[in-house]
Amino acid sequence: MFPGMGGVGGRGMNPAKMKQMMKQMGIDVKELKDVEEVIIKTADSNIIIENANVTIMTVQGSETYQIVGDAKEVPKSLEIPAEDIKLVMEQTGVSEEEAKNALKNSNGDLAEAIVALSSA
Repeated sequence: MFPGMGGVGGRGMNPAKMKQMMKQMGIDVKELKDVEEVIIKTADSNIIIENANVTIMTVQGSETYQIVGDAKEVPKSLEIPAEDIKLVMEQTGVSEEEAKNALKNSNGDLAEAIVALSSA
């Protein structure tokens, strides 16, 4: 990518010279210090990266984050508030367990859970 960088004759480029070339090209690279963990939240799960090393490369004003570490994926569990369960129970006359299951099936949508239980 950069001229003279290869290992021609076992020689590599001096890191200081490399940094200077990158700066001239408008590329700035820095390491984010003291990172404990990185969490990437998706619709279905959280990806937790522990012992993370994070490098930020800025090119023409755009930042790119590179994350290296120990990753694990943790599925998300839907948290349903007690007030929502109570409301569904009051509106439909079903048990707490039935109301909770209907809310889980509707991904927490109150109206959808009530309609589903009322039409059953």
